[in-house]
Amino acid sequence: MFAFKRLIAVAGAAVTLAAPAHAAVPAVNARAFFVVDDTTGDVLAQHAANTRLPVASITKLMTVLVTLEHARLSDVVTVRRQAAAVGESTINLRPGERITVRELLAGALIQSANDAADALADYVGHGNDAAFVAMMNADAKRLGLFGTHFVRPDGLDAPGHVSTARDVTRLAQELMKRPVVRALVRARSATIAGGRTLHTWNDLLGVFRGLVGVKTGHTGGAGWCQVAEVKRDGLDVYATILGSPTRGGRNADLAALLRWAFAVERPAWIIAPGRVYVRVAAGYGRAAIPLVAAQPLLRVVRVDRPLVERVLAPAAVKLPVHRGDRLGEVRVFSGQTLVGRRPLVAARSVSRPGVFGRLGFYGGRTFSHIGAWFR
Repeated sequence: MFAFKRLIAVAGAAVTLAAPAHAAVPAVNARAFFVVDDTTGDVLAQHAANTRLPVASITKLMTVLVTLEHARLSDVVTVRRQAAAVGESTINLRPGERITVRELLAGALIQSANDAADALADYVGHGNDAAFVAMMNADAKRLGLFGTHFVRPDGLDAPGHVSTARDVTRLAQELMKRPVVRALVRARSATIAGGRTLHTWNDLLGVFRGLVGVKTGHTGGAGWCQVAEVKRDGLDVYATILGSPTRGGRNADLAALLRWAFAVERPAWIIAPGRVYVRVAAGYGRAAIPLVAAQPLLRVVRVDRPLVERVLAPAAVKLPVHRGDRLGEVRVFSGQTLVGRRPLVAARSVSRPGVFGRLGFYGGRTFSHIGAWFR
């Protein structure tokens, strides 16, 4: 068995010999940010990602999660006075009004309505806000959001009500597994009970290609915040930004982070279909046998991190060999990390010659050696 290494790098959608130049992570005027590839789990960029900060209405993602775990979309909620009285962003719920859970979810997720979030908490907590908040914190612990602590279901500023850019991203990833959430957060507007028309606060929705959500937030204490998911060009990226000083600055910085992420990553055939990785000697004068990968491997990779390919195969093989016989392996590394491996198999069959064929081969070699003596 022999092995050799080959340095490779990624550009476009295939493994090539040179990586393109790329820009550094853009400068961001915010307290924290976090960018991660949802497919691979690779963290692409971060700043103060584990710092506990107020997160404003991004809180409503946890309110929605707890609601979905304990209520049905068709359940009808009777709005209580406390929920209807909450201020700032609302859908103007009235005390005693009856409205479905699904419509309240739309109000909380699309228009970021505080009264919708508080009405959901009141319904699920059976009128006990503290009980609902305890459910929120229990789910945070279950999800491993150890930098998170909730005090309110709506995200209005309150002492001790904090999360982190990393935790917010993890929460968004969990919520986006639910079809009803995915449908609501990608809506720019909707009409619900009472003829109410909802409008999103997500300025990048419908503007930044591939953006499918997730949630914005703003309070005086939290600044301007957002967690976003973008799916395009074979990539799935989440980015969270917390504590931007202005709405426009948040939008510009978040868009810059997302553009950078899509420039620094590519889906690539790190193990290519049909490519001959090595040829091994077959003996008896037969042509060398080409080895190809049993299956190709397409993976999202960083264009700024060259890969190392290691091929392991025998110097020669015994005949017969049948097409598809496993004869080696190719492994691809990023630094010390194995990012992919595939068996190498014979691309064609080679039979073992019969007795007369083998005699002819050895006889030919003998005459060739004798002839060499007289040269």
